[in-house]
Amino acid sequence: MSYRLYINGELVEGAGAVRDVYDPGTDEVIASLAGASRQQTLDALDAAQAAFPSWSAMPLAQRGQWMEKLRLALLEHRDEIVDLVGREAGKPAFAAGRGFNTLCDSLKFYYEEACRVYGRVTPDYNTDYKTWHLTQYKPVGVVVGHLAWNMPMLNLGGKLGPALASGCTCVIKPASVTPLSALKVGEIAHEIGFPAGVINIVSGTVDDVANTLNSSPIPKLITLIGSTDTGLQCVRSASTTVKGFSLELGGNAPAIVTESADVEAAANFIAGLKMNNCGQLCTSANRVLVHESVADRFCAIIKEKFEACRLGCHDEPCDMGPLITAAERDRVKKLIDDTVAAGATLVCGGEIPDRKGYYLTPALLTNCTNDMPLCQKEIFGPALPVIVYRTLDEAIAIANDTDYGLSAYAYTKNLEEAFRLYKELDVGEVFINVWGGGSPLPYPHAGAKRSGIGADFSTESLMEYFRVKRVCMTP
Repeated sequence: MSYRLYINGELVEGAGAVRDVYDPGTDEVIASLAGASRQQTLDALDAAQAAFPSWSAMPLAQRGQWMEKLRLALLEHRDEIVDLVGREAGKPAFAAGRGFNTLCDSLKFYYEEACRVYGRVTPDYNTDYKTWHLTQYKPVGVVVGHLAWNMPMLNLGGKLGPALASGCTCVIKPASVTPLSALKVGEIAHEIGFPAGVINIVSGTVDDVANTLNSSPIPKLITLIGSTDTGLQCVRSASTTVKGFSLELGGNAPAIVTESADVEAAANFIAGLKMNNCGQLCTSANRVLVHESVADRFCAIIKEKFEACRLGCHDEPCDMGPLITAAERDRVKKLIDDTVAAGATLVCGGEIPDRKGYYLTPALLTNCTNDMPLCQKEIFGPALPVIVYRTLDEAIAIANDTDYGLSAYAYTKNLEEAFRLYKELDVGEVFINVWGGGSPLPYPHAGAKRSGIGADFSTESLMEYFRVKRVCMTP
């Protein structure tokens, strides 16, 4: 099957570098894809700019009809898209459909939220009240969306939904290792005759596509899901003109298990979270801080869960899939080895099995300290370092001792402890005795410190796609 770029309402063959797309579960080539050239990337930007006046002027109800038409068309192709996600991202069948559902939900949610974006009229209190000030929200213009590879369709929904609902036009760049499902969405948009230039989807190299998009004066908002280093590179390359940024970046999530916690529930949850998407989630628990009185029991449950983990992909009976590339698997393996060399104990896992694909058995490490490699870096893989603490003050200090601030988890039955953790953990989101799993909508997903700026999957996210316009009027 051939995959083509989607530019100005047309499906076009890429004129840039050719890249093989692999199935991480089998190490087999799925497709050889020609990416966009620099000129094609510029064409996509020009198309989005040309389409902006008519799309932004279109009544919201009519834009909503197009969004619903796209949503229904996507649902008709659900099995094909989910299969593509499973193969290009190496996801087991039970996990491959989650992001697709979020994409479809986003098209509906953001239209409904856009219907509730109201301006306001304020009288001039310093005069005779005959002058009025009107405040309106206007779409910012062309938006560039860079997608991460870990959740291709979920990430697309987080960018496409607010762009279309706000009246913006967009150029979407899927990750180079997982471009196929996004390009399929472009093919479906072409099939239904979506207004030309409103959505453009281009895949390709950093120089030909990413840097060309960022450095152009056309985009008014750059949105990105990726690592903190990638976010910084994006800002640098985009500093040619004044632009807005919404960046969802890396995390180093602590999970605190207190003395009063339901230890079995905490261990089962954290083990499942670490195996979810092979640990390749920015919100995955990166470090576990366990009270000394319950540490042995907690680690025993984690060890049992990890040793029972079945590796596999697609329709295989399994609990966890592969990492995205061999290089990513080897990077995580080295982090484990470096942490052991620094004094940690490898209790189980951390092994490369004798099978095709980029698999690594989930690793549990004890006797860890917060200065060890696994605790300082975003792991993005199936490894879990455990740090034992004595007091809650100590746990909170260790949890906050990082440059990241995306997510944090806590397990406690003590209400006073829960409130302290909520208030004192320096992150964008805290989950206490629960995970905000399932659909990310309608809750804001935001980070502190080096974990990003802005928010995804929420009304707060939608408002980033607007600018404020004030009108002062008198009869």
